[in-house]
Amino acid sequence: MADITGLGAVSDLANTVINKIWPDKSAAEQQQLAAAVLIVQGQLEINKVEAASPSVWTSGWRPFIGWVCGTACAWNWIGISVISSMCEIMRNPVVLQKADVSEMMPVLLGLLGLGALRTYEKVKGAS
Repeated sequence: MADITGLGAVSDLANTVINKIWPDKSAAEQQQLAAAVLIVQGQLEINKVEAASPSVWTSGWRPFIGWVCGTACAWNWIGISVISSMCEIMRNPVVLQKADVSEMMPVLLGLLGLGALRTYEKVKGAS
């Protein structure tokens, strides 16, 4: 019986060494996914508390960021063209600068992504 127990220990040691050298990617990916889900769920709970706050400083920052990013996009894609065309018609050409949305786009896309997640929840009947 001692030999069987010894073989089990050797087998466990061999499995440990093999897993250190060639880790199981699916298990690691599942752990990463589970951790990411916990983070997202925690953030969603924080978002619910912030949105329910009567203080505009707590509940209003997301709409403010959305409006700022949306205004910058509207300026780049609509405002510059309209104002430049009007100035050309009045024979007073101007050079207008585009808003730098490279730093705002990740924020805007994140806000839109969370909005899409909430829409998905509503469609599925989550409260």
